[in-house]
Amino acid sequence: MVRLGNVMKVAQADKPPQQVEAMRQGQTLHQTSKGAPKSPIRMMLGGFVVIGTIAYLTLYAHKKPEATALDVAKVTTGTANTANTRPHK
Repeated sequence: MVRLGNVMKVAQADKPPQQVEAMRQGQTLHQTSKGAPKSPIRMMLGGFVVIGTIAYLTLYAHKKPEATALDVAKVTTGTANTANTRPHK
């Protein structure tokens, strides 16, 4: 026990941790949903954006020197034709 003025306080080592007591009572500890997307649709769209970005950057890193960024974007989205995939003259 620690004496602070006229008040006696129990030292922290004498008390069980607050987390243990909260788990016994069935409470959740410091869990909020502020950082997570609210719906599965947003999570799905976010996943598509991340995968699309990785695909574009991978194709752009491996492109030939004569290909432009627009050619890579067309190949990534699947809208390219032979004019976009052949070397420019």
